[in-house]
Amino acid sequence: MPSVSPWQPEPDWVALPGGSGTSTVGVWRTAHGGRPVVVKRLAAPEPGDPAVLSDPAQVGYWRREADVLLTGLTTATPGLRAAQASVEEDATGITITRDWVEESASSGLFLALSLGRFAGAGLGRPRFLATHLMADRLKRVARRGGWPTLARTTVADVADHLWSHRESMLARLDALPQVPQHGDPTDHNLPGRDGDDVVAIDWGTLGLGPAGGDLGYLSLSSREEFEPLLDAYLLGLPDELADRDEVVLGARIVAVYTALSRAEWALARVAGGEGALASKYRHPAVAPHLRALQRTFGHMEALLAL
Repeated sequence: MPSVSPWQPEPDWVALPGGSGTSTVGVWRTAHGGRPVVVKRLAAPEPGDPAVLSDPAQVGYWRREADVLLTGLTTATPGLRAAQASVEEDATGITITRDWVEESASSGLFLALSLGRFAGAGLGRPRFLATHLMADRLKRVARRGGWPTLARTTVADVADHLWSHRESMLARLDALPQVPQHGDPTDHNLPGRDGDDVVAIDWGTLGLGPAGGDLGYLSLSSREEFEPLLDAYLLGLPDELADRDEVVLGARIVAVYTALSRAEWALARVAGGEGALASKYRHPAVAPHLRALQRTFGHMEALLAL
């Protein structure tokens, strides 16, 4: 059989951040016929790669974004929708080419409102939707040993309690109404706007999750405080899907466990250098995660009381 030439980006493509995912080879900006586009390359799993890459229900499923775009699942959904894109497959992976999405500088309140509207979207249950997103992420953390670096900080006791009770918290998430969620709703992934909808990118974690889950994730990077974000999310959320208390619980658990996991990851990367760990809290790779963690202290107190 003839050998397959390895896929390569064109020399004039400009590399963009965001190419560090498990299956993502890279992301580039270029132009087709004068139209600015973004090209993302996904590598197909090879023998010996983790099984989760080939499991459609797992958060790490390698081709979820391509399947979302191929099926047109989010081309006309309320609140969030995908940019126009094409998908090409070959023997070694998938190339996604989508329109460049201009930054609209939407407020956190508009994003929260849009996430609430998206939670009412009718996605059905295609097999490639992610389920148990938070559980999958915490399993990944557990494979790395949990939160050992946080044990050297002032949140050690709280982190130990929440880590040891993570299964009961995940059970609470499972008991909440399950709604469509983007799964990674950061400002970077919600850049554009078209009328009343956000034009979102990076659909690799699209799935079903607890009401309020996307809100909790967004709140970690939003300029606005949690309460106005909550009000905006509830304004967009269809009345019959979930009540305020359910949304708050889903947002709290997702925000707290995400913030603690990010802080552990950031601190672990600098912990091996010289000097006390506390001296590295202002490190530029650490400080943003610690500020986000501080924003969840009220949520932590509420979870400790459950």
